[in-house]
Amino acid sequence: MYLNCHTYYSLRFGTFSEVELLALAKEHGVEYLALTDINNTSACLNFIRKASAFNIKPIVGIDFRNGAHQQFVGIAKNNAGFLELNSYLSDYSHSKKNIPNEALAFKNAFIIYPFEAVLEQNKTTFKTNEFIGVSVEELRKLPFSKYIDFKDKLVIQQQVTVRNKRDFNAHRLLRAIDNNTLLSKLQKTEECREQDKMLSVKVLEDAFQQFPFIIENTKKLLAQCEIQFNFGAHRISQNQQTYLASKDADYQYLEQLCKDHISKRYSHISEKVKERLRIELKTIRELDFVSYFLINYDIITYSKSQGYIHVGRGSGANSIVAYIIGITDVDPIELDLYFERFINPFRASPPDFDIDFSWKDREDITQYIFKRFKNVALLATYNTFKYRAVVRELGKVFGLPKEEIDKLAGEKSHALESDEMAALVLKYGALIEEFPNHLSVHSCGILILEHPIHYYSATDLPPKGFPTVQFDMIIAEDTGIFKFDILGQRGLAKIKEAIEIIAYNRPETPPIDITQVEHFKRDPKINALLKSGKAIGAYYVESPAMRGLMQKLQTQDYIGLVAASSIIRPGVSGSGMKTEFIRRQRKPETRREGNAKLLEIMPETYGIMVYQEDVLKVANQFAGLTLGEADVLRRGMSGKFRSRTEFVAVEEKFIANCKARGYPDALTLEVWNQIKSFAGYAFAKGHSASYAVESYQSLYLKCYYPLEFMVAVLNNGGGFYSAEHYIHEAKMCGANVQPPCINKSDHPNVINGTTIYLGFGYLRSLEHLVIKRLLTERQFNGEFQSLDDFIDRVIISIEQLTILIRIDAFRFTGQPKTELLWQAIFKCQANKSKSIQSKLFKPAQKHFNLPSLNTSFVEDAYDQMELLGFPLCPYFKLINESLQPHIKAKDMNKHVNQTVLLYGVLVNTRFHNTSQGKRIRFCTFTDQDGHYFDTVHFTKVVNQYPVHGIGVYACYGKVTSDFDFCSIDVIWSRKLSVIPDPRGD
Repeated sequence: MYLNCHTYYSLRFGTFSEVELLALAKEHGVEYLALTDINNTSACLNFIRKASAFNIKPIVGIDFRNGAHQQFVGIAKNNAGFLELNSYLSDYSHSKKNIPNEALAFKNAFIIYPFEAVLEQNKTTFKTNEFIGVSVEELRKLPFSKYIDFKDKLVIQQQVTVRNKRDFNAHRLLRAIDNNTLLSKLQKTEECREQDKMLSVKVLEDAFQQFPFIIENTKKLLAQCEIQFNFGAHRISQNQQTYLASKDADYQYLEQLCKDHISKRYSHISEKVKERLRIELKTIRELDFVSYFLINYDIITYSKSQGYIHVGRGSGANSIVAYIIGITDVDPIELDLYFERFINPFRASPPDFDIDFSWKDREDITQYIFKRFKNVALLATYNTFKYRAVVRELGKVFGLPKEEIDKLAGEKSHALESDEMAALVLKYGALIEEFPNHLSVHSCGILILEHPIHYYSATDLPPKGFPTVQFDMIIAEDTGIFKFDILGQRGLAKIKEAIEIIAYNRPETPPIDITQVEHFKRDPKINALLKSGKAIGAYYVESPAMRGLMQKLQTQDYIGLVAASSIIRPGVSGSGMKTEFIRRQRKPETRREGNAKLLEIMPETYGIMVYQEDVLKVANQFAGLTLGEADVLRRGMSGKFRSRTEFVAVEEKFIANCKARGYPDALTLEVWNQIKSFAGYAFAKGHSASYAVESYQSLYLKCYYPLEFMVAVLNNGGGFYSAEHYIHEAKMCGANVQPPCINKSDHPNVINGTTIYLGFGYLRSLEHLVIKRLLTERQFNGEFQSLDDFIDRVIISIEQLTILIRIDAFRFTGQPKTELLWQAIFKCQANKSKSIQSKLFKPAQKHFNLPSLNTSFVEDAYDQMELLGFPLCPYFKLINESLQPHIKAKDMNKHVNQTVLLYGVLVNTRFHNTSQGKRIRFCTFTDQDGHYFDTVHFTKVVNQYPVHGIGVYACYGKVTSDFDFCSIDVIWSRKLSVIPDPRGD
């Protein structure tokens, strides 16, 4: 009986979820219920999915509004009608046009015009599918209007937006937030009515008892509506079903691709390879995933045609088919990747292909997908109201002063008990916290569907310019919609740009084939970088934690790096198995201490669970669970899992099976706790292997072309460390790093031989327009010959010119920059009338005789710190005190368990909370030789000796060794003083 119901997906308007709406309807005896959110269909699919649990027939539609003003309500008769309504809304959403007063002539949807709007417009003609909606409150007006005679057009339109007074108050606050106004100034036209709530079916029918034809019309309309989607176990894949003309043609094409490409991957095609390929192709065909593979192959083929580099990750990296046709670069035979993790008969969804591209290339890839395939959209995600945002928004709505809002937002536990308004903010903040606030775009999900996108949802057009559906990943997968993950990352951009830089800086170098990873894996020089922890700039292996781990493991091959990529994750690390893995790796005699069965199942990882596949293996082979049950455990770790009851049932069976097999309780508990510790953190082995492939590509470039590689790293936003530290690393690799130069620099960094010229982009206060003018002028008319020549040719203010002079960008002139600054001031003042239009004759610049004005390296350093954010000279040159007797980082292993003093420049610092809730700090420094050492600041010293910003620190403490990796347990530390700024105020 309800044709106009809202949830909180009527953004900043509705006050409860679609499930709460269903529960409310059941409580009121409602059997037919229409969900019609305002200009939104986010909740529709889940509403349909959940309705059967409440014995309610779901009907969906859209409340079309301009702001808060209702134009009309559209109700879908069926799936085709839902498509029509979604298409109609999307047209107006994309174009930002207002919804008109009169609806389109829909074939499969009903239109209900609100009674007040019909009165206002004096509407007298209605199409067959159009009706007039009357609420309980409007019944008193109906007999006195001409529309009482439109007996076949009148239906009940009792809007449902709130449930009670508290909901109404929350609704008003949401409306005030939406209108950015004080609650006291919120206009009534922006609100719903307090009466817009659900009544029992009996009360509703009693209200309309004098107008039985209205009740009959409403029931008749509802009875004609039927919408159907399949969910859960009954879902059917909604992805594009075929790549070519038919499924048979698709399979033949995939089979042919494998035949054509297999010899490129395997010089010797063993029986093991043939059998794995045969089984995979058979399974892919039976589970109807052929088109999914071919679409991914199409995307990769386009990428390669454009010279882009990609990495294929996710469970799809366990597939030999994906490896052979080039979607991934991970050989599942080499790594013995568990086939059932990739795909198994219990898996209804296709395997994950997380495909990474350069962040610079990703948009082009996305545009290609939208052009290449018919029914494409981006996936949405919901941004919800979080505590601090709620408090700030409501604080403004209630008119609280900024200081009070800041206090409330900063200290959740400190309610201002004496302030009634502050208490209201907290009270209603708790009510609307976690409500959807606005729709956003999923970080990487793209949908490629069989039916038109609007068959499932209306779409928005965010700033990225690609249509985006209004539902998220969870409901998408429940409906059988599986996303394609197209990601952008900077690591690949570094690789691609490094190759381009090598081509221009070292033209004698043959073209680099970065896909020759098998060759890189066997290169002892590259592996030595891993073992020694000298992988700064290389993807995924450069952080202090990873650098230390690889030194402890003595990682010197691809298999070892794959393992390291996984054991550093919190799941393995947090369970204590990381330390045990290192012990068994470094001390082979300890491996036999492990359980014989686990050693048999996981010989490569010494009987320790490291990957998601290990959980499947242990559950299946150790505890006797079926692969389907084992996959329940895997999904339980993934963070996407819904049914805890299913997970608990499998846990109980796991323990019961172990008991039946005679395992000691202690062993069963130990293994189960390892499985639980993986929750949300474990990597699939193929995922780790994919990261390792990219790491080897980066390491190859770092090993043989370190300067060009470091320039690419800097030009693509760096990585784990600051730009300053990557510049330090470039110097350690032999670079001569120069500040920006008028004639040599570009916006990014450039390299000429072994000299790196920093880019103008580092100059924080230099305007982009000035950089553009400078570079354009130099490109068209050649290098600048002098300061005079520059002033003649480039429109620039004295403030902007001063920045360039202070950074020594005119050093090619041979004049001290202090002298250049005075010359610039005089010349610019003498030339104030300079216009943008170029002059026919070049004016003669005046020359000013100035005394010799030299600057010191300390002044240069302070100028660089102010303008670039860091000095180009070593920090050790700037300290203002003598160093005490100390050791260097390279000698730490000679002083294990001794107290020593080291001096170092701070590189990185991070806090960690122990299991007891105590705070400790980890720091990384470089000594005078540029070599790393790590420190641990335990609870006793972490606050007593704080670390404040970059600079040189004296670190006194005890040298400890953990598997031959030395660090300092700090007893005290102190930041050294620096030479004062000689430039004055």
